[in-house]
Amino acid sequence: MNILDFLTAPLIMTSLGLLFGVILAVAYHYLKVDEDPRIAETEELLPGTNCGACGEPGCLPFAIKLVAGETIPSGCTVASEDDIDNLSEFLGVDAGEQEKVVARLRCAGGKAQAFQVAEYQGFESCRAAAVISGGGKGCSWGCLGLGDCEVACTFDVIHMNNNGLPVVDSANCTACSDCVDICPKDLFELKPIAEKLYVQCNIPLEGESVTALCSAGCDGCAKCVADAPAGLMYMENELPVIDYTTGLFTNDKATKKAIERCPTNAIQWLEADQFVEGTIEKERYSHY
Repeated sequence: MNILDFLTAPLIMTSLGLLFGVILAVAYHYLKVDEDPRIAETEELLPGTNCGACGEPGCLPFAIKLVAGETIPSGCTVASEDDIDNLSEFLGVDAGEQEKVVARLRCAGGKAQAFQVAEYQGFESCRAAAVISGGGKGCSWGCLGLGDCEVACTFDVIHMNNNGLPVVDSANCTACSDCVDICPKDLFELKPIAEKLYVQCNIPLEGESVTALCSAGCDGCAKCVADAPAGLMYMENELPVIDYTTGLFTNDKATKKAIERCPTNAIQWLEADQFVEGTIEKERYSHY
């Protein structure tokens, strides 16, 4: 075997590499899409949290949509009013209005309400506890109270109270969905803050089978459905469902009647400036 045999393979590979390199360079030159320079500047004006609260996976994709006119500056729920104004001025667009959305907890059964069937001892995590017989709570649908949501909250607006339930600072909540993603019981949901009638229970049972587990649980009596404006509410899986798409929801006396006869206070009327999720302090709720 002579020296040419040793050089042939490397020469062929080098030639192919150069050929493909030239092809890629030519393709890039003719096919590249010039990025709008405003995108980088717009991204700089955004908070940079990449939280996803705007519905995009990060600030850069949101900036791209802003520059393309496919969304509005106020779509960023984390940005301050000044930041929104700066974005609007820079892009020459109207800030727009977006209804405030907050995280709410479908459970009011803390230590004082929910019955324990066992004591969980181990790694302080709801996800870990959920694997071990559901965490020791009699209600397998309720909050485990170990604070995964508090740890996960990017904006530090969730804190555990003395009743073993997470409290959401609704005024500063950005609806980033961290709590929604982390909760092993799927108890958090993002809801418009204007939707004040809210069911704080997730137990798909009825009657004594509910109250034997939690004194704050919905027993499926359907009194709220009967008392609410006709068509606003209905029962599903032994729980009342509020259909806000009907246009029947109002802030008046008629709608508030839906909470009056609830025997366990499982359905609440939530005032934006008073509501703190998961508390047992009755004065924090606006009962008509």
